[in-house]
Amino acid sequence: MRRRRGTPGPLPAALALLLAATAGCAAPSGAGHLSSRAGGPVTAVAPAPLPPVVDHVTTDDPVVFLTYDDGAERDPRFIDLVRERRLPVSMFLTDSVVGPGYGHFARLRAVGANLQNHTLDHPALPGLPLAAQRAQICGQQRKLAARFGVRPRLFRPPYGRHDTATLRAAAECGIAAVVLWRVTLEPDGHLTYAHGPHHLRPGDIISVPSGEAPPLSLAERTSRLLAELEERDLRVGRLEEYLPGRTRPAVATPSPFPATPSPFPATPSPFPATPSPFPATP
Repeated sequence: MRRRRGTPGPLPAALALLLAATAGCAAPSGAGHLSSRAGGPVTAVAPAPLPPVVDHVTTDDPVVFLTYDDGAERDPRFIDLVRERRLPVSMFLTDSVVGPGYGHFARLRAVGANLQNHTLDHPALPGLPLAAQRAQICGQQRKLAARFGVRPRLFRPPYGRHDTATLRAAAECGIAAVVLWRVTLEPDGHLTYAHGPHHLRPGDIISVPSGEAPPLSLAERTSRLLAELEERDLRVGRLEEYLPGRTRPAVATPSPFPATPSPFPATPSPFPATPSPFPATP
């Protein structure tokens, strides 16, 4: 019998079998998951939350935080100072600046310094593609992991400059916080302030940038700063313990409000307890 134009005819047997076999693999309309090639659901992975950007820590502890940038200055007396004063300083290292000087920072780490990320090559990051920023941050993560067995949780962008892509790249590289600063210890030893009061206060993050032939060595500048901290009854805290991803043990904070007894007396249950039909297992 002749088919009318536009009316599909019977399917070939092989094609009909193929369609029947694959009919059960179709995802339902509006499904909230992707389908793998094997037919199983693939859950979409949410992007990591963007890390916070901090230049000051809110704390009642009488502490400030010493952070040192780049790694250009390798003053051996600074290692002695960190060891003698047990200073929990944070060193934000740039691979191309440190060059062959990683042994110096291994010695600093051995006496208590923390090593953190300051990119591979110290570029200005804003405006660079996400992939380029990720290469700078993740690349330095891998360098520090290979040399010291550590994966930093803190990152300082060069020049303190960043954009949304910087934060996204940092999150993808495992960074918990992007660290800026409120106070700078200048090469001549005096302090400058980015904003707020022009004096040190608890929670301040102090940046110590590398200088070219500074009038005072790193140890001399740090010693002068420590004397000022003592005058203000401040000490150096470990920054990593006050930021996200910290290893500082949690301390329960007592509530300022006394417990209020309930105005309603406990009501006994009208149902007697039913003994278990099973004997206790020794």
